[in-house]
Formats: sequence, structure tokens, C-alpha cells
Amino acid sequence: MAYKMCLLLPIFLCLVADGDGHDIHVVSHNHHHRPKFAPGAWKHAHATFYEGGSGTFGGACGYEDVVQEGYGLETAALSEALFNKGQGCGSCYEIKCVDDPKWCKPGQLTLMVTGTNNCPPNWNQASDNGGWCNPPREHFDIAKPAFAKIAEYKAGIVPIMYRRVPCMKKGGIKFTITGNPYFNQVLVWNVGGAGEVTSLQVKGNKNLKWTAMKRLWGQKWETDAKMVGESLTFRVRGSDGRYSTSWHVAPNNWQFGQTFEGKNFK
Repeated sequence: MAYKMCLLLPIFLCLVADGDGHDIHVVSHNHHHRPKFAPGAWKHAHATFYEGGSGTFGGACGYEDVVQEGYGLETAALSEALFNKGQGCGSCYEIKCVDDPKWCKPGQLTLMVTGTNNCPPNWNQASDNGGWCNPPREHFDIAKPAFAKIAEYKAGIVPIMYRRVPCMKKGGIKFTITGNPYFNQVLVWNVGGAGEVTSLQVKGNKNLKWTAMKRLWGQKWETDAKMVGESLTFRVRGSDGRYSTSWHVAPNNWQFGQTFEGKNFK
């Protein structure tokens, strides 16, 4: 009698045998094979700028220092429609100032920025008169040094066109573990491809089975599952549906405050 036994792993494996129990072979089905993240369509929006520094431009996403973490100052605070309760952290955009020859820098320059902060609503002002980040507006409040590359500061606000683009990163996804043995926090950063993280799972090499972590805020994730003393594997899912699994990136003697590098999206 023929039989088929399947194992649900990162790759779906099936062991198939003929009727006599001979001729066993393996069939693999990669359910998470998806095309690489591709640039999106151009859309109209507006941009303003805000002042700060490398330690403040990553505030609402949990990034400690956008320069040290590789984002540079080419960053933007996203209106809630784009921020999407923290999921938009790490997303990458191409922006150009348009239809305003007085304030747009000449030459149709484009700016690549990463969403690293949130531009909150201002319900005391109309969305077309000061409340630029009020839902459902898609708006970019760009770090001041980056804004100057495409427009004049005096403008205050300029019309733009933007599109989502793949995030190009050096090295692998970084996992910074903080917290304490009873409340583990993991900051996920330097994410390539879509840039956005929609879920994070962790697995130990002993007792900790695959465990879904919860978004604490921005790209900080938490779990009260016991992680201490185990070699850790992280599985990241991007907003394009692709997975990246970083096997045993943290050794079993890892310490809180340390950062570990895994496998990135291409």
C-alpha cells in the first residue's frame, strides 16, 4: 500500500513510498517562495521637515541611533496611514519634490529615505492646514538634513511623488536583545527587501519551541517565554510574505544588551 508522510518545516517535505514500501524519495514544497520585493507605483503626497538628531529620528520605531544602525539621516517620520501602528518602521521610499519650481531643488533630484519615526495626528488643525499627518493623509515629515536635498527649508511643505522601493542593506538582519529573564525584548533592524516586519518568532535549542513574539512598539518585540540559556533562532516575516530564518544566531551564553546578526532578505 502506497503512503505519503509530510513534515511541516521551513520547507514542506514529503516522504513518498511505493506500494511495497520501497523506493522512498523526498519531495519539497517551499510554500514561502515569493518573488523579491519590487518598487511600487508612484503616488502623490506632501512632505515637511523636522529637526532632531541621530538619537531622536528613530524614536517611535525603537531605533536607538539611526546613524549607528545604518539608516543615516535619510529618514522620515511617517503619517499614521503609512506608519500603520509600527509596521511601517523600516520601510524604504524614493521621494522627489514636484510641481513647485519655487521651492523644489532643480534637476528632479530623488531622495531615498527609511521610515524610522511616526508623525502623529494633530486634531487641532485641519488636515490641509497644519494637520498634515492626520489620517487618511499619506505624509512624510523628513529629517531636516535630508529634506534640504530636494527642497528649500523656507517652503515648509512641498508636494512630492513617492514610491515604495526595496531596502538595500549591508550584512544581515540584526537582533538586539534587551529586557530581563521574565520580559524579553528584541529590536529587529537592518532589514532588507520590504523592510517592514509583520511577525517575529523565536526558537531555542532546548525547551523553547517556536514562539510568536508580540509587537511591543515600533520594531521592538516581546515575549515572557524563557529565552535565557538557550541558543536562539529567529524567523522574520516581511510585509511581502517572505520569511528569513536565522538559525542559532545567539549562542546559549548570550547576554542582554547584545546584538546578533542573521540572514537578510535580498
